[in-house]
Amino acid sequence: MCNRSQLIARSVLFVTAAPLAISAYSLSLASTSPNTTPPASVTLIGVVRDFKEKTVAGGHPDFEVTPSGGFGHYCDNLQPTLGADGKPVFKGGGFKVKTQWKNSAGKNICNRLYNQSLGDVRGSKESGTSTGGITSASTFNKWFNDDLAFNVSAPLSMTLVRQSNGAYVYDSATDPTYNNSTYSGQFFPIDGQLFGNSPGTPHHNYHFTYELHTKFTYAADGAQTFTFSGDDDVFVFINQKLVIDIGGIHGKVEQEVSLNRLGLVDGERYDLDFFFAERHRTESNFKITTNLNLENVELPTVSNAFD
Repeated sequence: MCNRSQLIARSVLFVTAAPLAISAYSLSLASTSPNTTPPASVTLIGVVRDFKEKTVAGGHPDFEVTPSGGFGHYCDNLQPTLGADGKPVFKGGGFKVKTQWKNSAGKNICNRLYNQSLGDVRGSKESGTSTGGITSASTFNKWFNDDLAFNVSAPLSMTLVRQSNGAYVYDSATDPTYNNSTYSGQFFPIDGQLFGNSPGTPHHNYHFTYELHTKFTYAADGAQTFTFSGDDDVFVFINQKLVIDIGGIHGKVEQEVSLNRLGLVDGERYDLDFFFAERHRTESNFKITTNLNLENVELPTVSNAFD
């Protein structure tokens, strides 16, 4: 048996060969006080979980599936707040998005944040309900929890680079690791690792999730925002509340959240919890843009350790 520290240390050695490599720096906090120069980059560390597609032995039914309403962007299949364990909770009864909810600047926003008084534009739904390709609460619970019958996990780091406008960006389309003929800007961080690549061509590991827990300090006068663009499912929670809801299996979709609409208290620290799933061939796009100074929090236990 290995204790928790041994699990993390051994997993770090394993993941070093991955496109997004762990480094010793990744395990330190990337915090910045208001009176210091912002860092040139911020390295965050999360947990990647690898799954097998539903058609193979030991496969998960939510991976390489076609949603009942067809491919597309789905919303409202999760509870609006995190569960007691800090993970998303599936409820079902969601819908397929027909047209996007937008803020006054024309940026896509989560339908839950719609506020007519702020100049937001209401989106629309397709008729009926659909889970967006999630079989049940039980199958969804395995996405972001270790279950050796369905997944294996390891730590995975990601470096956001500060831009000239002060925003921090991670973009698979421009990252040197992926902006080449092998990946064509696509986000496949565990190719050849954990369960290994999916069968067929292009030859990538297409079925995985990524969980990231961070903190930040809210500045009421900072015009702070967090934006994600990519596929497939992405769920972002701030202060335990769902603020980005890009469910389903689809092409690249973007949503932005302005923190000034969340009722936060100036100068207080809050959690930002990020959950991503890549569930279907053949694309995997991943871009985070934010002007928040995000800080790492304690890494959850990972399952992948080797003697």
